Amino acid sequence: MDPVIVVGAGPVGLALALSLAAQKVPSVVLDEGSGGEEPRPVRTAVLRPDTAAFAERLGCAAVRDEGARWTGWRAMRRGTLQRQVSFGDGPDGVPSPVHLPQHALTRDLRDAAAASRLVQLAPRSRLDALEQDDNGVAAHTTGPGATWWRGSYLVGCDGARSTVRKLLDVRFAGRTAVERTAVVALRTELPWPGEALLHRLPPWRTGGDEVTARPLPGGTWRIDWLLPPRAELVTPDALTGRLRDTLAGWCGTTPSYELLDTGVYTLHHRLARRWRVRRAFLAGDAAHLLGAVGIQGLDEGLRDASNLAWKLAQAWHHGASEVLLDSYQTERRASVAARLRAADQAMPVLRGGGGLRSYIPGAARGHDTLLADGHLGHGPLGAPPAYPHSPLAPPPAEAHAPVGTEAGAPVEDVPVTAPDGSTVALRDRLGRGRLLVVLIAPGTGVWDRRHWLTAGVMPRLAAAVNSLPAEAELLVAEEYPGAAAHSVLLVRPDGHLVTAFAGVWPGELYTAADAARGGAVVHARVEDRTADIN
Repeated sequence: MDPVIVVGAGPVGLALALSLAAQKVPSVVLDEGSGGEEPRPVRTAVLRPDTAAFAERLGCAAVRDEGARWTGWRAMRRGTLQRQVSFGDGPDGVPSPVHLPQHALTRDLRDAAAASRLVQLAPRSRLDALEQDDNGVAAHTTGPGATWWRGSYLVGCDGARSTVRKLLDVRFAGRTAVERTAVVALRTELPWPGEALLHRLPPWRTGGDEVTARPLPGGTWRIDWLLPPRAELVTPDALTGRLRDTLAGWCGTTPSYELLDTGVYTLHHRLARRWRVRRAFLAGDAAHLLGAVGIQGLDEGLRDASNLAWKLAQAWHHGASEVLLDSYQTERRASVAARLRAADQAMPVLRGGGGLRSYIPGAARGHDTLLADGHLGHGPLGAPPAYPHSPLAPPPAEAHAPVGTEAGAPVEDVPVTAPDGSTVALRDRLGRGRLLVVLIAPGTGVWDRRHWLTAGVMPRLAAAVNSLPAEAELLVAEEYPGAAAHSVLLVRPDGHLVTAFAGVWPGELYTAADAARGGAVVHARVEDRTADIN
């Protein structure tokens, strides 16, 4: 079978290709560039724990070696501390985001792709034509080796000006210039080493409405100033003045600093009407643009890759129902649309300023908390997505049991025992194209594996797992939040909970696994059944 064609060699395209490779699916990555990326210190990425773990599983050592895990977060208004959060790795700790240079993320993903025998990188290959038929996709590229490429599927990860999206004639509706920010990267010492800061209405003259400071390794910081909607061009002198005033406001006097890079970014909010057209898909900035009020667009692009990869892998190896392939758009587009709606609803409150709201007791604190949610990965502006209304959800059944994770939401990263007897993190078993069946069995950790494999409900559950309609792996956990002993969790390859059962129910487990793969595969003509979603 032909490889999957990935158009675009940014973080999302490379992550998709590597995720396909982890599931034994070959791909060709068409890169219109020369195969490298210029380091820009002001271009950084803030990854939530789920997307950071995803990137690290794909071979991105920069998450561990070049990323900063913040020790805390503080929010200030004028000269008053409004909120402070401490991050930690313990069972009660709040997990920290990871802040790293985007070129380091892209470099490591590119190196991992180059080392994979299942990923072919094609530099200087600019897409200019795309054709589809019942059995695959043909893509024509210009450049030194102009040629036609044949693929089973094609995914456009080629950014905001996506050629794939234009060739598919997909509308990209939305709002232009939602926010503008001036950004600097510098090396200096600030009063809160390792902590990120959100400062609203700082009291100095050039502070503006909002400024953020985020630490990077090696005493390096990224500082962002929110600019007025219709501000004039930011000159180097004006930016230097802002920087010096800000440092003096935080430190008392302007400390010594080394300026590494500067930039001005304009943020747009746009959403593609369709994310699937027959055998072609959109992902990342080609499908959506977002980033105001602290939302991280790269997070959403990596979640696109994680969601789509296992579905394409199922299609490549075993065939896939239209329900499974359509579910990528249904789940991911609805999730990003909800994020955009939440941002659009929050912005008049957060950016309107003044008015009666300023005099309502507690209003300012509530606004600061809402804004911090976008930065910290909480609430509707930042929390990892859940798919409770997914077309892959199984029908209700009496055997279903509630646990601490709602159906459709990402599972908690608990320790599990793998088939070889090793204890690993649950997230380490994701992304391999297999469903995960997790038995909650307190006390098994004190027994030798050969004993508990043949005891209690294990033989019956193992037989049920072996009979499922999709490949699955049986794992055991000592505990899971909100789960009773002998509960059984069914988890998708991308880490979202399908459902949980109170005990071993082979028939219901089979039904849920069949629903999670989109039901039976019908080998018929591929039709474009993806309607516009308003």
